[in-house]
Amino acid sequence: MATQRILDFLANRRPNGPCLVVDLDVVRENYQAFEKALPDSRIFYAVKANPAPEILRLLASLGSSFDTASVAEIEMALDAGATAERVSFGNTIKKERDVARAYDLGIRLFAVDCIEEVEKIARAAPGSRVFCRVLTDGEGAEWPLSRKFGCVPAMAVDVLRHAQALGLDAYGVSFHVGSQQTDLSAWDRALADASRVFAALAEEGITLRMVNMGGGFPTRYLRDVPAAQAYGQAIFSALRAHFGNRIPETIVEPGRGMVGNAGVIKSEVVLISKKSDNDNVRWVYLDIGKFGGLAETMDEAIRYPIVTPHDGGATEPCVLAGPTCDSADVLYEKTPYPLPLSLTIGDEVLIEGTGAYTTTYASVAFNGFEPLRSYVI
Repeated sequence: MATQRILDFLANRRPNGPCLVVDLDVVRENYQAFEKALPDSRIFYAVKANPAPEILRLLASLGSSFDTASVAEIEMALDAGATAERVSFGNTIKKERDVARAYDLGIRLFAVDCIEEVEKIARAAPGSRVFCRVLTDGEGAEWPLSRKFGCVPAMAVDVLRHAQALGLDAYGVSFHVGSQQTDLSAWDRALADASRVFAALAEEGITLRMVNMGGGFPTRYLRDVPAAQAYGQAIFSALRAHFGNRIPETIVEPGRGMVGNAGVIKSEVVLISKKSDNDNVRWVYLDIGKFGGLAETMDEAIRYPIVTPHDGGATEPCVLAGPTCDSADVLYEKTPYPLPLSLTIGDEVLIEGTGAYTTTYASVAFNGFEPLRSYVI
């Protein structure tokens, strides 16, 4: 979490205001752990998790590929040193002109989840490889993904058949078991669906070759999570169970699992108050909230570890909130957060595990607050 390098940076630089500090050494260790745990899978870093150029350059130099959600992210990956064959356009919702631009940049790997998207790609990126995203239940994930992406397996068969008929390369299927997935069996259920799509199309003479197993690999927040090695073993066992000796090419798309534990946000206590004289719950307001980068506290889904200068003393449950004039800017109220009784206005706190999905979620200037500043060391 807060490495000595991060602590030294904060002590020496004393940056003003809330900021994120990311330690590249941790990102490197995470990449190597994924390589070791899943030696036969290509790693496509999910750029949306944290697109800092320093992170992208490091991962490109280590041999990573990149999962991108927009033309801008494609250009970031290419600028960082990735070649076009190491980039996939993984968003299933794309403007046709963006597909055309990606094709012009050399991208030949696209995600789809419906016939209409296939037709766009056939027009704007002829001959490209496509993989169809299959719906999964997301059970066991702390940040489950909705029905917004993917289609049922039977429809995936239709989509890939149509892609082949239009001259595209029906390359495979993808799924995402939900972000911060801690149930090792989640991939087993999804791979069972994938294998049925493979089998149905094989009967028609269409040979799929790739399974994109998505992200979902977790970061440790308040609870321990399985190590990358445990995920690798569970995934390989599931592949063996559902594909036998004909295991397809595989891709994984870690985002949170690659950078989450590499980053720490420094924040300051702005106010501590109560709502009535007999209120037994304090309200603690920080200089960062939902609109400053902590959007994943929505529904209190992600509970970040918070380190204070008074840890070790007596604590009591607090409502934790951000600084903006918006009543939605409350981080933890349904389940109050235990914080030291001696915590006081002006104290600096560290919010750990914040390397992923923070800087890019921060608003541009809501209430006049600047976007979350980021330092990569």
